[in-house]
Amino acid sequence: MRSVRTLAVAALLLLPAYHVASAGEPKQGGILKVYHRDSPASASIHEEATYSVNIPFMPVFNNLVIYKQDVPQNSMESIVPDLAESWAWSSDKKKLTFKLRQGVKWHDGKPFTSADVKCTFDMLMGKSQQKFRKNPRKSWYDEVVDVTTSGDFEASFNLKRPQPALLALLASGYTPVYPCHVSPGDMRTKPTGTGPFKFVEFKANESIKLTRNPDYWKKGLPHLDGMEFTIITNRSTAILGFISGQFDMTFPTEVSIPLLKDVKKQSPNAVCVVEPINVSTNIIVNSSSPPFDSLDIRRAMALAIDRKAFISILFEGQADIGGTMLPAPGGLWAMPKEMLETIPGYGPDINANREEARKLMQKAGFGPDKRLAVKVATRNIPIYRDPAIILIDQLKSIYIDGELDVVETANWFSKVARKDYALGLNLTGNAVDDPDQSFYENYSCGSERNYTNYCNKDIEKLFSEQSQETDVAKRKKIVWEIDKKLQEDVARPIIYHGRSGSCWQPYVKGITIMVNSSYNGYRYEDVWMDK
Repeated sequence: MRSVRTLAVAALLLLPAYHVASAGEPKQGGILKVYHRDSPASASIHEEATYSVNIPFMPVFNNLVIYKQDVPQNSMESIVPDLAESWAWSSDKKKLTFKLRQGVKWHDGKPFTSADVKCTFDMLMGKSQQKFRKNPRKSWYDEVVDVTTSGDFEASFNLKRPQPALLALLASGYTPVYPCHVSPGDMRTKPTGTGPFKFVEFKANESIKLTRNPDYWKKGLPHLDGMEFTIITNRSTAILGFISGQFDMTFPTEVSIPLLKDVKKQSPNAVCVVEPINVSTNIIVNSSSPPFDSLDIRRAMALAIDRKAFISILFEGQADIGGTMLPAPGGLWAMPKEMLETIPGYGPDINANREEARKLMQKAGFGPDKRLAVKVATRNIPIYRDPAIILIDQLKSIYIDGELDVVETANWFSKVARKDYALGLNLTGNAVDDPDQSFYENYSCGSERNYTNYCNKDIEKLFSEQSQETDVAKRKKIVWEIDKKLQEDVARPIIYHGRSGSCWQPYVKGITIMVNSSYNGYRYEDVWMDK
């Protein structure tokens, strides 16, 4: 029996509940057909910053460790061995050693060894001759001095200081092990892994195809013969394809609440879930260039946000208000509600907030007769465009006239990483529900994914303090203090944390949707089809 999340529909209310798959032995065979929301910039997970890459390419790879794929909530307790058979910390907690699995082969037949582990993390830390073109998670490994090997089947991470959360980062779907003998350039177009599925082809704007790895080191897996992802950027067209039976599964966590109702109405036997996905919708501001180098203007924008209006329009009330960390109960590190409501802009009186915002704009030299015109950049997919339109409408109330500037996925992350924008509507997906991932990646000075150039050395000291704390209750209090300060500093104003739907046909078995990260649950090795 496998437990997965499903949808209960009562009076058209969508309520998450547990669904237990039918008993029976998994069947071998079949191609799982899924539509894909857009065309990824490349096939290299380590060089990209969107789960548009994880979903089709995570099945190609293995990690050292991984979050158990049938446990919906990621936590330290759900981390299990993958390419590592076991791991152990040194007594001073500054060395993490992995005993590696023997007999594993890359898809091209070459053996997996500790050298591949060292190569992968040397590249991620920028210490190798071969370089990634983009390295959005380099900051994850700032506390790692080096990775050393002892023979072919042991690798150790040597740290500057204790960092208990390193194991959580290594379990993310964003942390596969790459082969030493394949160049970063080839991994973008023809990825080679050790995982349950082998890469077949990637036709940009058309499709991605994988086939079963007959030599997978987990005997008897995967159950499927392969997977096909058809790229359909129009959400309604893609949903119609699912309803008509063209697809076995929707693109995970991409079905909006209104469209989910259409699915259940037209395809009542479909299994659907609604879950938090640990993706925040937020405002990014290039704070190093006028006029948004003005703290008054940034604070005015944060005060102007009517979060409940966004949630009502886009989610029919089914989304969450929070700070940087994912709100409870899905998130394990959320600020208490009473603490959140003390932050400017989070209080319930929207009119009072906007009145204060207008005063700040006037102080900065703007007003009814001198409005601020600005392009609002966003990625050209619905989950970005739709809230961007609402943001532009709300900013009119504080003398800001926004013009929508849509950017294709292949160009979006490069554009914002080089700060080639003034104001943007962004979605920040957190690959792990852990403060180390969120704080260092998105807010540390110099991080490639610190799109707003926010830099506060005092806050960075607190990053290190919470990272070293082994007492969870004490660590949470430091995390809450940091999160509150990030919102008060208008580092990256959080509008809401979304909830999204996933659907699959009733004959598809073994699907689990993660409730606190949309990046980690796509190995698909246990998925099978009963038809």
